Amino acid sequence: MTDGHSQPRPGVSPLTWVGLLIALFGMLIVRQVVLFFAPSMTVGPTICRESLHWVCAIAVLFIIKRSERLPLTSVGIGTCPLWRSLLWGLLLAAVCAAVGLGIAVLTHFGGGKTGESLGRLPLWLVLFIVIRAGVVEEFFYRGYAIERLQAIGLNKYAAAAIPLLVFSLGHWGGGWANVVIALALGGVLSASYLWRRDLVANIIGHFIVDFFGVILPRLIHHS
Repeated sequence: MTDGHSQPRPGVSPLTWVGLLIALFGMLIVRQVVLFFAPSMTVGPTICRESLHWVCAIAVLFIIKRSERLPLTSVGIGTCPLWRSLLWGLLLAAVCAAVGLGIAVLTHFGGGKTGESLGRLPLWLVLFIVIRAGVVEEFFYRGYAIERLQAIGLNKYAAAAIPLLVFSLGHWGGGWANVVIALALGGVLSASYLWRRDLVANIIGHFIVDFFGVILPRLIHHS
């Protein structure tokens, strides 16, 4: 495998626009629809929501492979050796953790309503959510959206800024401080992707940050 800088940019198929709509807004639409029918978000509705998020990801993968007929390197998967992605993911996690902790301390952020909702769910389901967040959010908001927005003619900065804005505002459920944290951490992840085009590193970094921020405190508390 080679470094992602030399990879050609993809073209645009008719379904690329559908893929962009799913990547940018699919998760938000799913969340609001499920909340409409189940405002309390207990275990059943949460499983339904998370499953639909994965369905959205599978749909975009289908578009990449069958409509666009492009390899996964077109969204930053497989552009670097796995060991390098792992090391870079660890560094990303450390940077994001420091930035997120700093903002949380300054804003006195304690998790907001989102944190309260997660606290009422079983640990196994929260772990499922953390895995989905790391994989699907990076796939949508960094890999696919940035690449395809560039393919339709936007420069790389606009292509990164649009999904970053959607990603950040999508965290409104946790309050304004959560939006600010998502904006800052998403900015770090977007900058990393623009620099290296290594989606696997982004996924690893995102997952580690969420694991230490959400899962580990509960493990410590239960022990």
